[in-house]
Amino acid sequence: MTEPLTLNPDRLFPAEPQTRAVARKLYDQIRDLPILSPHGHVPPAWIADDTPFPDPTNLLLTPDHYVNRIMHGQGVDLADLGVPMGRTDFTPEQARNAWRIFCRHWHLYRGTPMKFWMEAELVDIFGVTVRPSEETADQIYDQIAEKLAQPDYRPRALMDRFDIQFIATTDDPLDDLEHHAKIRDDASFTRTVAPTYRPDKYLEPARDDWNGLMDALAEKTGVDTGTFAGWVEAMEDRRAFFKSMGSTSTDHSHADLGAEPLQDAEAVYARARRGEASVEECTALRKAFMFEQARMASEDGLVMTVHPAVVRNHHQGTFEKYGADVGGDIPMQIEVVRTLQPMLNAFGTNPNFRIILFGMDETVYSREVGPLAGFYPSVYVGPPWWFIDAPDAIKRWRKSVTEYGTFYKTCGFIDDTRAFMSIPARHDVARRCDVSHLAELVVEGRLELDEAEQTAFDLTSTLPRKAFNIPS
Repeated sequence: MTEPLTLNPDRLFPAEPQTRAVARKLYDQIRDLPILSPHGHVPPAWIADDTPFPDPTNLLLTPDHYVNRIMHGQGVDLADLGVPMGRTDFTPEQARNAWRIFCRHWHLYRGTPMKFWMEAELVDIFGVTVRPSEETADQIYDQIAEKLAQPDYRPRALMDRFDIQFIATTDDPLDDLEHHAKIRDDASFTRTVAPTYRPDKYLEPARDDWNGLMDALAEKTGVDTGTFAGWVEAMEDRRAFFKSMGSTSTDHSHADLGAEPLQDAEAVYARARRGEASVEECTALRKAFMFEQARMASEDGLVMTVHPAVVRNHHQGTFEKYGADVGGDIPMQIEVVRTLQPMLNAFGTNPNFRIILFGMDETVYSREVGPLAGFYPSVYVGPPWWFIDAPDAIKRWRKSVTEYGTFYKTCGFIDDTRAFMSIPARHDVARRCDVSHLAELVVEGRLELDEAEQTAFDLTSTLPRKAFNIPS
């Protein structure tokens, strides 16, 4: 029997009737606000060239490591799902078979945020009315494929349909940003697509390819990167270019939050360039690089977003076969307060400096991150991301940071995704969770309704604009 696929209009709202009624009222006032997506990974070429999406698998499955890792955990080969993204040897029949595999494993997503996202995509965007299963896989695939052939399902039309007003990509410091230039210079396209400066690999002298990257940085900028001072100058040059192209933020992810000056930075840098620096020296140099990034941020005003607490590419064999960003990154614990002290002592009260702290370690939000944001004007609390951007985790996060960090030191939701079609659904999760939390405060007598209404609007619109310097 083919089961219908429908969306409950009250999904994620509290079960208690009085609280649910307040949540509905709050949601109705923010549900159609424009989407602001200040941190994500959608390829800018999709929007610049308005490239038609090839098929359901390459659009909905292959780019979404949240979805793929669940099947991989049950023994499905990532290669059978089209991973890594951008493969030229993945045939149409293989794409269809990947979709069949996904539908056959639909039961695995029960209780997960991926089920919420995928159902919203299928119903709201493609008009699918049957539940994914082995029996319905081809029917759903064909229905989506038919839609994708229509002009209304190209990236720019969908940007309008989803009302994505601002979206940021993630870009290498040496990128020419040609796709961003093409978008910027097209007067017919009124949405904003901004680059984000992501210099991680240029800050990791322990990498085997780091010296080659330094040579490439020198060639790009015309600056001699044989010295620490030269590295600083070259980084400043590329940051200035990104800012001129509309960038509002930089993005950083290392093993920890360390950022502190290094007294003999020039000598250690010289040893690193010769390939002679020890592991400890490479770590100290990386922290000095991060301190310089913070110093630059205090001068050029680009917002720092920092998200540590992850062991990347945990399984070496998967990384060697498929590359990064395919679901093999695992959360870990971190220390925040002492680690950030050198950076915040130097820049924490600088009015031109702003840092947004994300993380996968839930335990630090109420104990460390919230209190830091409550004191330092420059510190904002980023939302749960990656493995904890699930409804229950979002609610835990709101309760853990608000009492010490306040609503007004958070930065709005980020979707952090390559899966373009899931963006509206992911933001909808956050909006539903936020109004549910606010509704509880209203019913408990801790907020007046008008205060909750204003807060819901601010969480969705005002705060992301302020935190990320998004133009109005």
